[in-house]
Amino acid sequence: MRITDVVFHTVAVPFRTEEVWAFGRRSHLETVVIEMLTDEGIVGLGEAAGYPSIGVVEQAIVTSTPLVVGENPLAIERISKKLSILGAWHHMKASNPGIGAIEMACWDIVGKVCGQPLVTLFGGPVREQVEYFYYLSQGEPGAMAEDAKAGLGRGFGTFYIKVGSPDMSIDLARVASVRSALGDGPRIRVDANEAWSTAGALGALGRLAEYDIELAEQPVLGTNLSEMAYLRRRLPMPLLANESSWTRPMQLEVIKAGAADVVSVDNQMDGGLANLKRGADLCEVAGLPVLKHSLGELGIAMYAGAHVIASSANFLFASQSYASFLADDVIDGCDALPYVDGKLSLPTSPGIGITLDRDKLERYKEAHRRSVPSSPVGRDFSPIWPRC
Repeated sequence: MRITDVVFHTVAVPFRTEEVWAFGRRSHLETVVIEMLTDEGIVGLGEAAGYPSIGVVEQAIVTSTPLVVGENPLAIERISKKLSILGAWHHMKASNPGIGAIEMACWDIVGKVCGQPLVTLFGGPVREQVEYFYYLSQGEPGAMAEDAKAGLGRGFGTFYIKVGSPDMSIDLARVASVRSALGDGPRIRVDANEAWSTAGALGALGRLAEYDIELAEQPVLGTNLSEMAYLRRRLPMPLLANESSWTRPMQLEVIKAGAADVVSVDNQMDGGLANLKRGADLCEVAGLPVLKHSLGELGIAMYAGAHVIASSANFLFASQSYASFLADDVIDGCDALPYVDGKLSLPTSPGIGITLDRDKLERYKEAHRRSVPSSPVGRDFSPIWPRC
């Protein structure tokens, strides 16, 4: 079997409500769906989040395609090394989502050839369902409380709140309102996206501690591991690394620095599903649990990642999901992914286990052509200098 082409489709799928965080906002999800074609008629599906921009992802796929055409899609290690070395992408993390989509499509083909779901290829399931959090959009405290109640009604047990507002009282009001709406038991996770200084993080998270925070995600710059380690020793809740831990070399440095209690891992940021598994295993050896990060994913990437999560015992916290944002999807058989009690069950068909809805794919390709460009990197920016 040989790869004959890699075709990509850039889509824009609307959100129900805007995503807002410390440095930006967006109203829809831009992502790139790929189809890997073979001379035996088997087609592999992959997906790349539009990070750091759609243009970068598209260019990574375009320049990588000549390197994979003619290769055996079952030779995933060979293809990954070829892209890294001959493609000269090994030093550019920005290309990883595009490369990861190509690797994902190869795994989909392997599963289809073997007649097995991906979870079997990655060692078999240690769990039948994968748990995700409910992402609360920033807004008025009362509106966020109502949204939290809606997520609770759908069975979600972990609620994710972006913090890092210029006025700390805003963060306090939002978290307090959500905790009051949820009551005791459901978990609240906060993420500052590197917005705080070390002193500011200590002050802010010390005040937020009364609301029983499950994890504090990346309160300071991800490159400053010594300050992360300093915070970890002083915070009243566990520290989650994210911007610090996007690739396996970064995860290794987090481990060596003692800079986190929990580590976020991501196949898109680390260039492949195999690397997602390796990162989780690396952290398990170090005694650190992991969860999966998301830049925003449709059903292709969500289910591909879920197969790996289900095969790894070390995913002990709810992983990231855009369940509360996406108004639709491009996979066949559903508008929104079928979360039950905040969890997804694995598809049992070979490979990733899903097919494309061609009508929706074309609809959202056209939506992308007409849309204002969006990106996980926001255009809004105002420096935040928290009080000590």
